[in-house]
Amino acid sequence: MKKIHIIGLVMIAVAIGFIITLASDYSQYETFSSAQGETKKDFHIVGTLVKQKDQYYEPTKDPNYFTFYLQDKNGEERKVVFNGTKPQDFDRSEQIVLTGKMSGSDFHATHILMKCPSKYKIDELEVTEYKANS
Repeated sequence: MKKIHIIGLVMIAVAIGFIITLASDYSQYETFSSAQGETKKDFHIVGTLVKQKDQYYEPTKDPNYFTFYLQDKNGEERKVVFNGTKPQDFDRSEQIVLTGKMSGSDFHATHILMKCPSKYKIDELEVTEYKANS
């Protein structure tokens, strides 16, 4: 084989390895039980709002603290803590996708993506955690 062919094959092998490494970092929708115990990476949890349980949001006390309960695709319910404001039309959402980590038995979300009914919202709405300037 010519030297250029060997270099080309090595470059293709490196590119394939790089693509495989990137693909392993993409997260799939997980459940609360699969996220339990893992503290180093963020998980995407998809579920529905548990409307029978209380939500806590007191904007006069702390406008960047919001808690609610979510039921994942396996039916497991967990308390979700979000360090940000309660999204508008949150109670009308059909489906919620959270990004974050488990902390004990609670899920600490850094992003909330809501799918709202089409008669209220046509697009999805994404909310990001509030970070104060230190």
